[in-house]
Amino acid sequence: MKDALFDNAKTIDIRDANLSYVECGEGEPIVFVHGALSDMRTWKEQFRFFSKSHRAFSISRRYASPNKEIAGGAADPWEEHVSDLAEFLDKTNAAPAHLMGNSQGAFICLLLAIRHPELVRTLVLEEAPVLSLYVSTPPRFAELISLFLSHPRTAVSILKFGISTIARTAKAMESGDDELAIRIFTKGVLKNQGFDDLTDERQEQITDNYKPLRAFVLGVGFPAIELDDVRRIASPALLMTGENSPSFLIRLTDRLEELLPNAKRQEIKGASHLVHEDRPAEVNEFVKEFVLRNSNVVETSNR
Repeated sequence: MKDALFDNAKTIDIRDANLSYVECGEGEPIVFVHGALSDMRTWKEQFRFFSKSHRAFSISRRYASPNKEIAGGAADPWEEHVSDLAEFLDKTNAAPAHLMGNSQGAFICLLLAIRHPELVRTLVLEEAPVLSLYVSTPPRFAELISLFLSHPRTAVSILKFGISTIARTAKAMESGDDELAIRIFTKGVLKNQGFDDLTDERQEQITDNYKPLRAFVLGVGFPAIELDDVRRIASPALLMTGENSPSFLIRLTDRLEELLPNAKRQEIKGASHLVHEDRPAEVNEFVKEFVLRNSNVVETSNR
């Protein structure tokens, strides 16, 4: 059964795609950008909360439900999603916006702040998988050696996730066992407890959005990102992590905290990688305080 949020969805033409989104409220725009195995439904508690004080948007990104599915074997490059988000903000007159993203969506928001800083007011990033701040995809041997020498604990956590989650997920996908692939990947990012806590409604959202994950794991990998590009982001950033998230995601957030010049960090107790779903009330209050503190603030260096 689809969530009622879909019943109120609008659509917008973005180049060669037709994207679904919901919009409600007035005030400064705040835009929610989902990660893998998700769509606009993941933000329903944030959307309802912030639409009382802001012009709130929740987008289903290209190929996410209820949009047109990705074709079998097609690529799904990250830069296409960045361009989609930029065009969406322009066409809806929503820039500069407060952007909140989870996982892959957080990485897309970060890339938008690099490519189009004038479109971004603030960033709220939940565990962006910025692996390419350390290594390429797939990593070169020399990069791994360098990482083990400079950041041994980070290297171990990345290598462990790559072997136990990404490699095993890819193997299951290649064998055609989609159910196993979903289980391996979801347990890898949410850990066992987070996986066991998934509701039937959330499981449906995961199943609905499996194909873009398959395109990512078997195809494009993580986009390149330069350290200096991150250092130049002037927008205020709130980095949110879950207490129960995998260590490699925590260490990647550590790296962002080191690089971003205007960053604040907040751990959410009892939360997994789906920080905003696990503890929506706490997340909403932290984000509200952050957004209010940075309302009507657009750094001149962003222009």
